[in-house]
Parts: sequence; C-alpha cells; structure tokens
Amino acid sequence: MRKKHKRIPTSGQPIAWTSPFVTLEHVNLPPDSAKPAAADQINVAPPAPTNPRGRVDIIRRTAHRSGKTVTVVTGFVGVGQAEKDRLAQAMQKACGAGGTVKEGRIEIQGDQRETVARILTEAGFRPVFAGG
Repeated sequence: MRKKHKRIPTSGQPIAWTSPFVTLEHVNLPPDSAKPAAADQINVAPPAPTNPRGRVDIIRRTAHRSGKTVTVVTGFVGVGQAEKDRLAQAMQKACGAGGTVKEGRIEIQGDQRETVARILTEAGFRPVFAGG
C-alpha cells in the first residue's frame, strides 16, 4: 500500500496544515499533579551524572619515535598545566613507565591505554580510544 504524498502548492497559497495533536483534545488524561501513590514509594536510582570534565582522546603512536610505542592523551579543554602534570605523574606511577607533558598533551611510554583510561575516568574525564 503506497503512502499518498501531499503536494505543496507552488502558487504561493498558504499550506493547509493540521496539528497531529488535535485528536488528543478529547482524551481524558489526569492532571500532572495526580501521580499514583505507588510511584512515590519506588526507589529509583538517580541518573548517572555526566562527566563535566569533557572528552579526551587516547591515541597509540609510533611515528617519529624509532618504532617505539607511546600512548598520547589529547583534547584537554579548560585544564591547566599543573593538573596535566599531576595526571601525568599518576599515569607514570600506575603504568610503571616514563612520560612527559608536551604542547598540551600527555605522553606515556608504551601501550598503556587501558590504565590511562582508568585514571582519566577516575579524574572525571570521558576517555575515548582514537586511532590505532
């Protein structure tokens, strides 16, 4: 069964439009203030808070490093240099590897993406694995 297409007039006449909610005018719905009593008794967990710190990308790189793998964290928005240094120190300690903060990004030696993602999640960021 084909759906009948409505044609739009090209002569400049106004389009005849009817609201799809017109049929709901005759439905007897309870007012918003009338909630069932059972709904008040249900223990519902509050929604998980969104991470206010924002998204950061975790990338594994080998280019320009003699073939050695480095985990790079980029995309920090509104984060100062002191906090990046603190995060880099925590990542280095957890990974047992060296690292540095260069040009606004954190570099950790080796493929440490899972450990770095865990530390960033605990710090309130939303880590995303990007690249290879």
